[in-house]
Amino acid sequence: MPTASLDKVKQWARRTAIATAAVVVVGSVALVWLWGDRPSLDAIDWAPYPSVDASPGAVRVTWLGVATLLFDDGETQLLIDGFISRPTLADVVLGKPVKSDAARINYVMDKYGMRRLAAIIPAHSHYDHAMDAGAIANRSSASILGSETTANIARGAGVPEDQIVVVDDGSQFTFGQFTVTMIHSQHAPVGWGGSVPYDGTVDEPLEAPAPISAWRVGQSYSIVVAHPHGTTVVQGSAGFREKALADVQADVVMLGVQLIDGLGRKYAEQYWQALVTATGADHVILIHFEDFTRPFGQIKLLPGFIEDIVDVAGWLEDFRDTWDTNTRLHLPEFGKTIVLYPQSSPDA
Repeated sequence: MPTASLDKVKQWARRTAIATAAVVVVGSVALVWLWGDRPSLDAIDWAPYPSVDASPGAVRVTWLGVATLLFDDGETQLLIDGFISRPTLADVVLGKPVKSDAARINYVMDKYGMRRLAAIIPAHSHYDHAMDAGAIANRSSASILGSETTANIARGAGVPEDQIVVVDDGSQFTFGQFTVTMIHSQHAPVGWGGSVPYDGTVDEPLEAPAPISAWRVGQSYSIVVAHPHGTTVVQGSAGFREKALADVQADVVMLGVQLIDGLGRKYAEQYWQALVTATGADHVILIHFEDFTRPFGQIKLLPGFIEDIVDVAGWLEDFRDTWDTNTRLHLPEFGKTIVLYPQSSPDA
């Protein structure tokens, strides 16, 4: 090759390398900026859940991020999900094997007084719902309620078989004064092309460490937590089955809304009607709305390019004003215990 031609090739290669590097740098800066550009919960002007005196026997609930909820009436505790370990964004994106964080679980169970757990109830079997259920059960005598997939996650964690309960649609269980009804539901179709992320089942004991994709969705549930003083429906994912809750009357709906923004306003309205209008709930408390790759206790919203929860809040206000004018909307505060319903009505 002539010297002049070789010099041109080298010059082209240098220019190409510089241009490629510039694109990478600009793209990286843009991605960092987009990842850091997050909506603020301060933009959602909802009143706190009404405060009442906690008489003996009052039902309290503590939100511990995502869809983890600790119910307590002073005698019996129920734990929805119990997701504490919180694998990082790098763990999720790179598919790194993860396992329950034993030290963190010990600390949280002690800090929040989980000493009377009767049941651990994952809303479905993804890692952000069921990953720590086995570890928590092994530190208590609590039963784990769920699908065969949830059962195999528990078995992989070494939970004794007599603490594992596989439930059917409509199954009811009594724990102290609580009655729990498990109603088949759907996971929100928030994957590519309207699919369910990590769909499918776990058909043999799941031993950790494992990548988060190993925790398959299994069966999703609407969890009805009834007590003589009131009833709460917990919906861990923004999926639903039409008329599944037609016979359920509730005081409170804990409404999971993660990624519902991308499903559109029409879908969100149908979801509202299936969960809130159908049950006649007086109060709606949002759950599962934040970035759950953050450490336990750090509540930050997802970047705006993924989901704008402020827009979703506006939709919910519109749905309330259209369909359920007496329903009040609330955001929970991490780790703050609220009294869902006192032992007797404050107006009695």
